[in-house]
Amino acid sequence: MSKTAAIPDQSSLKRVGKTVRDRLNADPGAYKVETEKAEIYAVGDFLSASECTRLCDMIDEVARPSSLHEDQENDGFRTSYSGDLNPHDNFVRSVSRRIDDLLGLNPTTGEAIQGQRYTEGQQFKPHNDWFHTDQAYWPAERKRGGQRSWTAMVFLSDVEEGGETHFTEVGIKIEPKPGVLLAWNNALPDGTPNRDTLHAGTPVSKGSKYVITRWYRTRQWK
Repeated sequence: MSKTAAIPDQSSLKRVGKTVRDRLNADPGAYKVETEKAEIYAVGDFLSASECTRLCDMIDEVARPSSLHEDQENDGFRTSYSGDLNPHDNFVRSVSRRIDDLLGLNPTTGEAIQGQRYTEGQQFKPHNDWFHTDQAYWPAERKRGGQRSWTAMVFLSDVEEGGETHFTEVGIKIEPKPGVLLAWNNALPDGTPNRDTLHAGTPVSKGSKYVITRWYRTRQWK
């Protein structure tokens, strides 16, 4: 069996990676982080201050203790609160469309926007967003839309201290700034999972951190 055939969704990840890469490279508002280890982009002022405040309020309404896959032990690994925002809400739909348009991705491949809230001491330890296809949860995720291709995350609040997004293998920490969008490719250009996208939500030392995240699959998300 060829290497390509042995890795689920590799050809799709390769194709989607190129599509988004070309689009963001041509966007004057997108800044590419200088590293050869991963494709990470930042877009300033993606959301306005009032939009960030509105989303923070919506997160407060749905936030529950964050979970991991059912066969993973939390043990302090992810201590934030999170919840999916209503995808039928007109405001949420407009934000989703703006993210879709920025990346040039089919809206049907995007998961529902998830809001996350971190208060003092809360964190998300280093992890990858792509799925480990040798784990028990993979068959279900494969049916739900396959592997994750790109991640888009928007900071919604200032944090007095801590709460950076730390790409541990790349060696950079990105400080939360309201309205700033981060996007990264969870795969390498050849479509294989990129282990160097390992990242953490560092502990909040003072204040509160709010973000929204939209993950994209290789096929329609169910």
